[in-house]
Amino acid sequence: MKILHAIVGFAATAQAFTPASNIFGDNDNADTNAPHKIPTVHESVVMARRILALTKLATLSTVFPSGRSNIEPETDSNGLEGVPIGMMDYVADCEDEGNPTILEIKIATTFRNVRAGSNLTLSMNWVPPYPPAKRISLLSRLSAYIPFLSSYDYNSRSEESLSVPDTVPYSAANLPRFALFGYLEPIETTPVSALKLAACFTRKHQDAKYWLPGNVIHESGWARLVVTKIYWVGGFGDRARIGWLPVDEWKSR
Repeated sequence: MKILHAIVGFAATAQAFTPASNIFGDNDNADTNAPHKIPTVHESVVMARRILALTKLATLSTVFPSGRSNIEPETDSNGLEGVPIGMMDYVADCEDEGNPTILEIKIATTFRNVRAGSNLTLSMNWVPPYPPAKRISLLSRLSAYIPFLSSYDYNSRSEESLSVPDTVPYSAANLPRFALFGYLEPIETTPVSALKLAACFTRKHQDAKYWLPGNVIHESGWARLVVTKIYWVGGFGDRARIGWLPVDEWKSR
């Protein structure tokens, strides 16, 4: 039995370190005979749209403008002209075509940069609501079969950190994430459609009711990111699709 375990362990090691598996490359031409089935483009689009529907937060990335903008005279790049900045913001999936709904706070840096001419990218990742208890690393699995690997526990934590909870106990690198490229477009509303947008948005973000359009705190308005391109990383490349997704299929889900 020990011999069998050793054979299984070395076979797993050979498979894990085989050069034929490029986990970081674009796998549009992924080997269909690989040990793990690579999801199809359609399946990846469905997953991405589902993540958009379920996820509340995203990172909006823009670049600081060069000099002072005629559109935004108060915009000051503080010597950071052309430097990118990513800021967390609230998003919601309130429209059928997959264009994320955004509550644009006019004073926010992200939207100042957009009005000054910056492109806009929205990045989002899946965070499991019920994460597993601990990471399960490859070396941890192999240590059951290869004796010298069991001498070090890669999942161990120092005594100082035991009192601090691990907020990411799972392998986040193996979870899906994507970036949406496009442009920000104001949403023209009627009294009825404005109420529907507010209901949809505050269903995800209850505190956003304080800065809906017409509030007394900050000038705000409804906007959508009109998606023109989608880059998808489904996880590790030997078992997930990595690459561009068709925007037409994104909008039809």
